[in-house]
Amino acid sequence: MEEKKIMKVMIDGVEYSYPRGTPYQTIAADVQDRYPYDILLVNRDAKLCELHKVLDRDCTLKMITARDKPGIQTYERSAVLLMLKAFYDVAGRENVERISVEYSLSSSLFILARGNFTLDQALLDRVEARMRELSAQALPIEKRSISTDDAIVQFREARLIHKAQLFRFRIDSQVNVYSLDGFLDYFYGYMVPDTSYIKCFGLEIFENGFVLRLPTQKDPNHLGDFRPSKKVFRELYASTLRAEALNASNVAELNTTISQGNATPLILAYEAMMEKKIGDIAAEIAARKEVRFVMIAGPSSSGKTTFSHRLSTQLRACGLRPHAIATDNYFVNRDKTPRDENGNFDFEGLGAMDVEQFNTDMTRLLNGEAVELPTYNFKKGAREYNGNFLTLGASDVLVIEGIHCLNDQFTYSLPKESKYRIYISCLTTLNIDDHNRIPTTDARLLRRIERDARTRGYSAQATIKMWPSVRRGEENNIFPFQDSADVIFNSALIYETSLLKPYVQPLLFGVPRDSEEYMEAKRLLKFLNYFLPIPADDVPTTSLMREFIGGGIYHV
Repeated sequence: MEEKKIMKVMIDGVEYSYPRGTPYQTIAADVQDRYPYDILLVNRDAKLCELHKVLDRDCTLKMITARDKPGIQTYERSAVLLMLKAFYDVAGRENVERISVEYSLSSSLFILARGNFTLDQALLDRVEARMRELSAQALPIEKRSISTDDAIVQFREARLIHKAQLFRFRIDSQVNVYSLDGFLDYFYGYMVPDTSYIKCFGLEIFENGFVLRLPTQKDPNHLGDFRPSKKVFRELYASTLRAEALNASNVAELNTTISQGNATPLILAYEAMMEKKIGDIAAEIAARKEVRFVMIAGPSSSGKTTFSHRLSTQLRACGLRPHAIATDNYFVNRDKTPRDENGNFDFEGLGAMDVEQFNTDMTRLLNGEAVELPTYNFKKGAREYNGNFLTLGASDVLVIEGIHCLNDQFTYSLPKESKYRIYISCLTTLNIDDHNRIPTTDARLLRRIERDARTRGYSAQATIKMWPSVRRGEENNIFPFQDSADVIFNSALIYETSLLKPYVQPLLFGVPRDSEEYMEAKRLLKFLNYFLPIPADDVPTTSLMREFIGGGIYHV
């Protein structure tokens, strides 16, 4: 018997030797005691590998746990597969019409289930118990490649129609599928090797469906808090119904619409729905005679600037005179800007704002006084006054956009009835298929990559690198206040990923293979492969998407 060649493996600066063909799971087990969390994947020379893969070369390995983004994504994906298998076992395959993973909601996934069963907590308790039985058995999660044609037939027979439709637009002749104790499914991304890795989960009834509770990246060993925003949920659910009405609730349906030459009617219908919602908001503001301050906040790349312009147009149509004010003009001077734990300027915290001056100016305006408004000179890092005076008349309203606009500490001196607060976010409800959701943050990141490249000359690598810090700022300064909004506006457009694909794809290919950002770029490229592209020709010049791809009528 031929002796296996010995491979050299570097892990955390230490060299190890293993025979060729050793599973990565074996190597991970040898170093697991050095990590406080389960190793779920390995990063082999900037390529993610599942643990069932085997060593075939000298390499450097980095262990990936749920504290890493690819690790927590793998855990979530695997937990969904375990839940589906258990649900079918408990309810009976013949009784399940459809189970769809809709969207993320407060460290959990909101799921709809339809079929010949009563969806209640008693059923979910049985499903959760079955999940724990399967977890304790350490059943293998097997990955295999089958022909795309066979996958279409098998998923159609399993009544997973959207998966079968999705593969109609697949160029590759083969597709990777996962099976768990006879249950076959398709997932976009990696899986853990067996069910024993999936330990932390819970099922709870919520609204007309249920949630699969999961751990967070910050604390992978415990369930995250489940404190859902009812306002955000209602807007997500309303968006889901709108997408279903347009027959575009997943990528397969969207691709079908595009391939049949019906992208333009879809674009115009969705833009019309969005315009109606903006008009409804303007009408509500006009009906509240005491409102003088329209406060708009939302996370990065939500389209706040274009939304502000479009809302102002609708406010004018309602007989009001809107005036735009950017809270960025109330930054403190650079020498007074606080610093974060790393010694860098913290421009996103409330301490970076001159809260007192803002409240003084707004109160004076509310009292009918003439106020000279500042302009912030970002090159000098100081406020300037250039004779920009404003006095509020009976029909004047201020449209104020900024990260802290929903935080009462920022507008502490203004009467509650004088403020109308709007939370805007790109709340994606379009999913790849019933079991593969699209994170809202992915949609915003794609928007940001294109806009940064077009307006600031940033590379995709630079945008991906800064994204985690952007997200931290949102979690601290925006998300905690979203429920204080009078209305939530969803800026997600059902067609936007297909639109962004031709713009963003080349930028992602430019991310160097040896960079830390390459894995994220590769993941996004794989994600974009599911979408058929559409041209920008028929996208209105007033569209929120023009803020990102250019060609809009607003100066943003």
